[in-house]
Amino acid sequence: MAIHHHRGDLPDGLELVNNVAVDTETMGLLPGRDRLCLVQLSAGDGDCHMVQFSPAAYNAPRLKAVFSDPAVTKLFHFARFDIAVISKYLEVVCQPVYCTKIASRLVRTYTDRHGLKDLCRELLGVEIAKQQQSSDWGNSELSPEQLQYAAGDVLYLHRLRERLDEMLDREGRSELAAECFRFLPHRAALDLEGWAETDIFSH
Repeated sequence: MAIHHHRGDLPDGLELVNNVAVDTETMGLLPGRDRLCLVQLSAGDGDCHMVQFSPAAYNAPRLKAVFSDPAVTKLFHFARFDIAVISKYLEVVCQPVYCTKIASRLVRTYTDRHGLKDLCRELLGVEIAKQQQSSDWGNSELSPEQLQYAAGDVLYLHRLRERLDEMLDREGRSELAAECFRFLPHRAALDLEGWAETDIFSH
């Protein structure tokens, strides 16, 4: 695994494939309060590109181009949060998208454990560490442990998608999943507008 750490934007000329795994690290779990600090991307080749942001410095045209490119599917785990954060701070809507957490909820109905660590263990036989999950991502200098942790959140998403797609197809839920993924940017917009805890579809 190679980790490429960039500040402010992706480097010019970087070629990414049509399916790019994405994750974010923030100061907390409230997009309106907790700023975006880091974006991680992997093309599924074992390399991880990380873009670190300083406060209020989110002019990243090359990164925004990847997120808005209709030819590039963005793979997330719990896309709802990441899409909202990216929309809030980078002012771009991620489309099209794929969420391994939603796919897992649609086909792994035999369990209530849908975290990335659980998926990697069951479907790939891989153990990933989560010790750095709660750490200060706003530091100007991130530790090697933080960078290693952040990379782990995107390196397995391509393989997870392959396994989950097989299960979705087997259970006849591929189109249902696709419709859920198409709705995700709207679900993120509702979160940002104040409907995060309200089910607008309820009676």
